[in-house]
Amino acid sequence: MRRTLQRLQQWAERRLPALTRYRRPEPLPITLHRHRIYIVPTAFGLGFSALLLVMLVGALNYSNNAALLLTCLLGAAAAASMLVAFRDLDGLRLAQIDAGHAVAGEPLALTLTFHSDRLRQAVRIDLEDNEVAFMLDGDQPTAVRLMLNTDIRGWQALPRLRLWSTWPLGLFRAWSWLHPEQSVLVWPRPEAAGPPPQAPAEDAQHMRLHRGDELAALRDYRAGDPQRHVAWKASARHDHLMVKDFEQPQSRPQWQLDWRQLRGMDDESRISRLARWLNEANSQQRQVGLWLPTEEIGSGSGPVHHVRCMNALARLP
Repeated sequence: MRRTLQRLQQWAERRLPALTRYRRPEPLPITLHRHRIYIVPTAFGLGFSALLLVMLVGALNYSNNAALLLTCLLGAAAAASMLVAFRDLDGLRLAQIDAGHAVAGEPLALTLTFHSDRLRQAVRIDLEDNEVAFMLDGDQPTAVRLMLNTDIRGWQALPRLRLWSTWPLGLFRAWSWLHPEQSVLVWPRPEAAGPPPQAPAEDAQHMRLHRGDELAALRDYRAGDPQRHVAWKASARHDHLMVKDFEQPQSRPQWQLDWRQLRGMDDESRISRLARWLNEANSQQRQVGLWLPTEEIGSGSGPVHHVRCMNALARLP
């Protein structure tokens, strides 16, 4: 029955222009009003209506006033539930949509912020195959988290969102479409494995010795070495003084990732390799710079720098 109703609804949307009036993208904020909220009976509502009809015929046939009164009361309650279902959506406002970060092929988290001036119960929102129920208390904004499926990198327009409710008795379904004029940026999928980036010749200066806190080795005493660094026990086994050396090669040299160095690869393969190198640099807390045909990003590290570099890769044509 549910699939039949869904097919009937889809057919009605294709055939009736009024139901597709708000299918075009529209800027935020989006406020629902009476001209864009639709109401149909649910399968349970249709069965309940048939039951009321049988009760009405029986009450009239047998002139049973009590049964007739009960039928009228149930019919009034059903009519009132239709109004309540409509008011559950009327005036609801979608104010903001915030997108997280995800690589192509993985779900991307969306946070939708709704505003309301009164209490609303059992509101549901559908995004593709993802359905979330929430309520609004009317005192403060309500954030709803949804997952958007992604296929390819780059800008991806948001699909239509369906907001609906069967509150309070489940007899009627009130729904409306939201189609925000907004796109989200999907990161490229990094390659599974590959070679590390080639360090240029000038990177040798980043491997110079620096003063550390841990003992690196023992070496012969040189004039000017602090006396506290003398290894007396080790010196006793030799005929000269030995000194504790705390200098060691600097680890994690800077990476300079350059699009032009990946010759012989197509554009998407280059993007996938650069994405893997950026992920490795971020996990190892390395300083990394990025050169792309569209822009050049200076050396940096940290989550903000990583997001900037991945966004630049995702925006490549």
